[in-house]
Amino acid sequence: MKNKGVFCEECRKDVNCIVSNQSMNGTIKGEVYNYIGKMARCKECNSEIYVDKINDYNLKALYDEYRKKNNIISMDEIKGICSKYDIGKRPLSLLLGWGEQTFSRYCDGDIPTKQYSDVLKHISADPHYYNQILEEHKKNLKTDAAYKKSKMAVEKLIGSDSNSKSKINLVIEYLLNKCEDITPLALQKTLYYVQGFYYAFYDTFLFTEDCQAWVHGPVYPDIYSKYKNYKFDSIDRVVVTDDSVFTSSEIAILNSVVKNICCYSGKILEQFTHSESPWLSARKNLPKQEPSTDIICKEDIGTYFESVKEKYNMINPNDIESYSKTMFKQIQRN
Repeated sequence: MKNKGVFCEECRKDVNCIVSNQSMNGTIKGEVYNYIGKMARCKECNSEIYVDKINDYNLKALYDEYRKKNNIISMDEIKGICSKYDIGKRPLSLLLGWGEQTFSRYCDGDIPTKQYSDVLKHISADPHYYNQILEEHKKNLKTDAAYKKSKMAVEKLIGSDSNSKSKINLVIEYLLNKCEDITPLALQKTLYYVQGFYYAFYDTFLFTEDCQAWVHGPVYPDIYSKYKNYKFDSIDRVVVTDDSVFTSSEIAILNSVVKNICCYSGKILEQFTHSESPWLSARKNLPKQEPSTDIICKEDIGTYFESVKEKYNMINPNDIESYSKTMFKQIQRN
């Protein structure tokens, strides 16, 4: 790639330069990150030349790598939220209970905290979650027009996929068909174990939803809202399901979890999760009864269950039994 009219300090004149890709290192908050940047060299003397646009490109590449390594929402995702839900930057900040300029700063390149990033990623990925926030916090908006405009946008998005059930809801139907008695508490923990063990065996997550580190263990908020009226009672059994929507690998995990996890009560499974690092890390030493909506990082879930698979020498999903039995024995001893 060639550029014209760039000043070379060595040649003391405007020269043509050649731009090439280059592996580079940069430091952010004391950590070194490797990224692919660009370097401009004088075509005549081969010395490095400073070019404003290339410097900006490299800075962006460095911060993109930082976001990637730290699981921070990308700039493209941030900028897409307002257009997706037809809401302005300031109204969105107010809706989320943030400072009026906070979201605008993120659109200009400021990096959000991990907590704020997780909220934005969830909003970007899940119109149902955004709709819940819009309804619960619409009083934060300065005008009713802003609410109505965004409400129309999110309803269109929700309506567009209303004819197809999400993966997590298909999993729930399967569990409610195969498990004889399952309370809302047990369902939440079972979904968490389905997600974790599926990743351990197949290196991907079964559904996209994030769970939060609530007092009683991992919770998927939308699923909680859907079944909360059952309280401590068992959820009504689903009589008919279409198993053809699942792959053989998915069925293997689901059947093993039904056999080896659903056999325990919700309170027992709660105790399981309270001794596991993903929930503990997300809680950050909060008091036992302190509410929290912090997301349990999927990376932490994946890493933990991979380590469980290795520790217990699991060859196939049926081996989940060894883990659940060990956890139950530990609880009995305590």
